[in-house]
Amino acid sequence: MDIKQYIIDKSKELNIDLIGFTDCEPLYDVKDYLINRKKENRQTEFEEKDIEKRINPKLTLPQCKAIISIGLSYNNNFNKRVDYRLAGILSRSSWGIDYHIVLKNRMKNLIEEIKKVTDFNYKYFVDTGPLVDREIAKKSGIGYYGKNCSIINDKYGSFIFLGYILTDLDINDYSSLVENKCGNCNICIKSCPTGALEDPYKVNPKKCISYLTQTKEIIPSELRDKMGYKVYGCDTCQLVCPKNKDTSKISHEEFLPQNTKGYMNIEELLSISNRQFKEKYGLMAGSWRGKNILKRNGIVTLGNMKDKNNLKILKPLLKDSSPMIREYVAWAIKKITQ
Repeated sequence: MDIKQYIIDKSKELNIDLIGFTDCEPLYDVKDYLINRKKENRQTEFEEKDIEKRINPKLTLPQCKAIISIGLSYNNNFNKRVDYRLAGILSRSSWGIDYHIVLKNRMKNLIEEIKKVTDFNYKYFVDTGPLVDREIAKKSGIGYYGKNCSIINDKYGSFIFLGYILTDLDINDYSSLVENKCGNCNICIKSCPTGALEDPYKVNPKKCISYLTQTKEIIPSELRDKMGYKVYGCDTCQLVCPKNKDTSKISHEEFLPQNTKGYMNIEELLSISNRQFKEKYGLMAGSWRGKNILKRNGIVTLGNMKDKNNLKILKPLLKDSSPMIREYVAWAIKKITQ
């Protein structure tokens, strides 16, 4: 049996958009980058700190022979306005059901299909694994690095959720690398609100708005100003990318923002309980950081709106039980009134 072709065929049946295969050799191409990142104190609290674990698949699965990389597109044109007076923007990655859940279910189903024809050892991950998933996707032929450091696929663009399965399967015919097609374009670099894209293919994660909306670290004031009305994530560098124009749209209803329409009601966000937050937003990807982080981001949004009518919402929060919330409220009030 041609196990590779079998897996490809089953992936199509399971509505998996992209699939690729690569070996389990260490990811040497990113080692120097990771070392320099560590020296420059640019590691984030979300990533594996051991660089060897980040590049060597066999430290996670010693029997590893082949890696299956998969991708699901979340590129869609959903565009329904909401009637919130104060609307905070959610990135497309958090529009629908948490992609970790959706992608893991697809991968689990694929694993079950493979088990029907052969026994094998495996481990699978979506975001939470130690390895650099974008490098695996590149090696697997899913796409190429854009200058914004996203993986770009010719058919689906860069709005792609990535996952990988480490296996001990004997797959010797690996996918080919995809040629980079960014050329002289640098629109993403020019458009980044915070200048986080410091050079082509080099991002400072600690200046990236997507990171800022998730971190529990203090957000520098000068970067709060650049966050605009974004409550979770940032799509700017992808939205301006020409490679995301005229791409195939998704067939995954799970990623449509049926609940939020792509926005959060900031007035509601600042007043609901943790229980209410979990009931309404618990299935969206952005909920993983908890209500208080998104509440903080909503307060930053109000500060950036500079509307004095919002002071009546903010001032009562100066007595919030969270010192973090009180700090950001004071900043927002000062920004509105200065």
